[in-house]
Amino acid sequence: MSRERSLTTGRPRRRGRDRDALIAVSLTAVTLAASGCVVVHGERTVLPAATKAEAAEAVERFTTAYNKADAAYDPSLDAEHTTGALGAIDAARLRAGRVNHPDGNPRHRPLTLTDVHYTIPEKPGWPRWFVADAQANKGGDARWVLVFTRGGRAEPWQAAYLTLVAPDALPEFPENEDGWAEAVPVDGAGLTRSPAGLSGDYATYLKDGGDAFADGAYTSELRSTRAKNSSRPGLATQYIDEPLTTGDFAPLALRTADGGAVVFFSTRHFVKQTAAAGASVPAPNKDVRALTTGEIKQSLTMEFVANEMAVVPGASGGGKASVVSRVEGLTAAKGE
Repeated sequence: MSRERSLTTGRPRRRGRDRDALIAVSLTAVTLAASGCVVVHGERTVLPAATKAEAAEAVERFTTAYNKADAAYDPSLDAEHTTGALGAIDAARLRAGRVNHPDGNPRHRPLTLTDVHYTIPEKPGWPRWFVADAQANKGGDARWVLVFTRGGRAEPWQAAYLTLVAPDALPEFPENEDGWAEAVPVDGAGLTRSPAGLSGDYATYLKDGGDAFADGAYTSELRSTRAKNSSRPGLATQYIDEPLTTGDFAPLALRTADGGAVVFFSTRHFVKQTAAAGASVPAPNKDVRALTTGEIKQSLTMEFVANEMAVVPGASGGGKASVVSRVEGLTAAKGE
């Protein structure tokens, strides 16, 4: 993603040249202002990430592109409107669909989002981002929670995170008198877990357990399911979990009413199934086969990307982080 650059001056010159340089800089500033591109100390000025109208337009453009891509099973049709974990999951889903249905999605049902609520934080610098939660015609009663990011003024808004959350599990995000929410610095203090380290904490927890996260479907229950599946007659299953924190996969955090934060973060996971001598790996479904390279002889390694939404308490109140939503998608597979 692009970042804005501030103007810098060189070493001191003679007064005449200084005067010429100041005039040149002034003219440049006037030109940039006229084109609507000037930002003064954008890395320090606290500004709303978007207007409500801009956020609504971003959601509308995403939905339109998503529907076109889903109907055609063509990842190029919404690539400009997705990024990060959602972009990786969505692109792989569409690639698999295209392999199995070259003429398009025979079960396409257009996505519609209603009752959309926008939570737009004020923050300095780029990237800017906001949250949109909506009722959808897919996913049952769960609210679709989308996080849109933009790395620069000239870049489009892109959906980086998508999680599905039960309405009663969606925290309250307080807003100031102007209607803007508060972005929490991911490397800041004041929470029981650092947002910047949450992806790594979660990967470590899935491997080793511990007390970093509260029990639930995406923590203790997931570990229990893995333990049951790790060793079956004739088949061994190994799990490798990795943090995913750079670039468009970076975590984002939003202040909650109780002083904690909601953190959106990404992780990568590998699941390797290895058959014993004389046995075979269970036949994968057609979507897995569509993303598989190599020949499945004795093993199949599947790569997944997941995006999670966690509620992290404030440090003063104590308590464990709770993973309230997790959406995972297969992105690649390899047979050996």
